[in-house]
Amino acid sequence: MKIAVVGATGLVGSVMLKVLEERGFGDEEIIVAASPKSVGKMIPFAGRTLTVIGVDDAIARRPDYAIFSAGAAASRQYAPLFAAQGTIVIDNSSAWRKDADKPLVVPEINIDAVKPTDRIIANPNCSTIQMVLALSRLHRQYRIKRLVISTYQSITGTGVKAVNQLKEEEAWHAEQMIKSHGTAPTQLDGMGEHSQAYPYQIFRNLFPHGGDFQPDGYTTEEQKLVDETLKILRDPDIAITATVARVPVVGGHSEAVNAEFEKEFDIEEVRQLLIETPGVILYDDIANNKYPMPILSEGRDEVFVGRVRRDLSQPRTLNLWVVADNLRKGAATNAIQIMQQLAKVK
Repeated sequence: MKIAVVGATGLVGSVMLKVLEERGFGDEEIIVAASPKSVGKMIPFAGRTLTVIGVDDAIARRPDYAIFSAGAAASRQYAPLFAAQGTIVIDNSSAWRKDADKPLVVPEINIDAVKPTDRIIANPNCSTIQMVLALSRLHRQYRIKRLVISTYQSITGTGVKAVNQLKEEEAWHAEQMIKSHGTAPTQLDGMGEHSQAYPYQIFRNLFPHGGDFQPDGYTTEEQKLVDETLKILRDPDIAITATVARVPVVGGHSEAVNAEFEKEFDIEEVRQLLIETPGVILYDDIANNKYPMPILSEGRDEVFVGRVRRDLSQPRTLNLWVVADNLRKGAATNAIQIMQQLAKVK
């Protein structure tokens, strides 16, 4: 196969290349494309070196698949140009997710949503992917009535600028500690704004703000959880509300999910359904303090689920704690799994 990675020099793009190598695509023709400022850069891949080219040049190479992680604007501009010549585009941005004519896919759940004529396929938001995968078999068995979601999202979901901000704030704080002989400063006065990805410091802090605020008071990240869940689970009647928080973590996203079902459930059956869900690991042993954490999920493709317990405040309601590496299953791995499934069909 001939595979293009568009946005190859970004945080998710670099993970895409890593996952491609891990999954046996080292001998395929890999085209790495990025913005003009990155053209000419050299990227190591599977024992060889790839040279970054422009997106127009990548289109001219007529790849079989183009995996995008270059932002919504680039996807809207370039994905149709790839698709027009028969390339199958798998896009990691928000550009096509709400488009009724474009499938939004988590392959373990709804790869059948992709029609033979589809040339642009949307990869869901990272926080959506891990949650719907954990809930997919439970929904099939008991039918979800309502979801209340609180997310604790890694800074890596924002990008490399956020990672740099946290590193700079950590270094600044350490320097101030030395200067003040062990007395911690109360705020990061004196920090420059050139590297700020967030309106506030993220070091030793968190804030209930992911994405942009909408007129209704919710953020775009919260709205994605609503819209994408309904589309993937193919059930427009699920009531969903969400609050997104950004936390100073690099390993992955965590979610507290409260799910109310139409049907009564048995907690042991719930646990068994989670065990049987492809791509999910039930990691739930409270007697030994075993529960999912971002540090355990980092670098892994599985979705970890723990703290499985009945909500004692109302009937037919379940609490779950869901954790996954947002750069892998939440982005790169899911996109490549889609490609693998489609290539298998072809």
